[in-house]
Amino acid sequence: MPFNILMPALSPTMEKGNLTRWLKKEGDQVRSGDVLAEIETDKATMEVEAVDEGVLAKILVPDGAADVPVNDVIGVIAAEGEDAKSVASRGALPQHSAAEAPVPPPPHEEQVERASAPAPAPIVAGSLNGQSGERIFASPLARRIAKDSGLDLAALKGSGPHGRIIERDVKAALTQSATAPLGREARGPTPPMVAPSASDDIIKSYFAPSSFKEIPHDAMRKAIARRLIEASQTIPHFYLSVDCRLDALLALREAINSAAPKNKDGAPAYKISVNDFIIKAFALALIHVPDANVTWTSAAMLKHNRADIGVAVAIPGGLITPIVRAAESKTLSAISNEMKDLAARGKIRKLKPEEYEGGSAAVSNLGMLGVKNFSAIINPPQASILAVGAAEQRVIVKDDAPAIATIMSVTLSTDHRAIDGALGAELLAAFKDLIEKPMGMLI
Repeated sequence: MPFNILMPALSPTMEKGNLTRWLKKEGDQVRSGDVLAEIETDKATMEVEAVDEGVLAKILVPDGAADVPVNDVIGVIAAEGEDAKSVASRGALPQHSAAEAPVPPPPHEEQVERASAPAPAPIVAGSLNGQSGERIFASPLARRIAKDSGLDLAALKGSGPHGRIIERDVKAALTQSATAPLGREARGPTPPMVAPSASDDIIKSYFAPSSFKEIPHDAMRKAIARRLIEASQTIPHFYLSVDCRLDALLALREAINSAAPKNKDGAPAYKISVNDFIIKAFALALIHVPDANVTWTSAAMLKHNRADIGVAVAIPGGLITPIVRAAESKTLSAISNEMKDLAARGKIRKLKPEEYEGGSAAVSNLGMLGVKNFSAIINPPQASILAVGAAEQRVIVKDDAPAIATIMSVTLSTDHRAIDGALGAELLAAFKDLIEKPMGMLI
């Protein structure tokens, strides 16, 4: 029996992707594990592998196709012994997927189920809609979350393989329900509405036709815009700023780098940056103030037992935030080398989803670009982000007399639902103490 090749979901939040190129052509033999095509998301380029054997009978989505919805049929494989030409003439089939992307860790029930279940086995995962008698196809985890939350699965549209309702569909519905306006009798006065954006035609009418060039948004820019709107509209931001003295840190950094062993080529084994100290200090501060190392959900606060720190990295066309996992337990040299690797692969879009998704907090450092101070927008599901400005020499008062010190301004943005002002101040004080007494990070 022929098999459809579906546009895979490379991450839990992926809705569309670009089919960069096919690595097989029509008529080619396909073996399990063969790379069929390259798919580009907003953050990475990944390979799609075959899980069935046969002949690539028909390519339905060509090279370079943009914004292909997840689970759309992109090609058809004829099984061993079938006539590929006959299969190609029939086109896409209603069932059977021949390629699914690996689901990124950290593993949980939904991911294990999707990775290990044969494709597809919808009857096992289905349940009946008591009102219409129609079968509802949903994963066990999705059904359990819906049952615990009192959510009617019949009202949801699935985004999993073949329209199956999976965990992210249920969570999205619960989030939408939690943020939806109450009925008039419960909500009181009507809140002010957000003014809609002007249409493209209206915006372009403000400028002479020959005075600009249209550059279409790529997938990354669209995703960044969508995430920024989501964050700014759904997260109540609260800001706290503090100045940190860097003189002791800069002296320690110079001593550490001077003592770095050389490899066989004579290059140092590591070169610690100020940003590496900042990542380590922020991670330790979150461990020292555990109530601030949290993630907000509509039902509960997730209190983390390690500090996974996202670090904003500029890449062509946007930015990406790779995660340094358990940064509090890593040495400065380990953080330094890991960040160099993550940043290099991020700039060529070769990071795996598990390397940039999640995290409990983030650091955004524009100091190297000369920015003195700024406020950053929180990246969900994180509850805080530390915006780091440039280090500069300033006049301070020391022992009742003017003195010169190297000062760095930082601004902490917090999700006020999870981290209130006093708790945020405690976190920022812990960070400042570690930065100004950096030897504590080496213990």
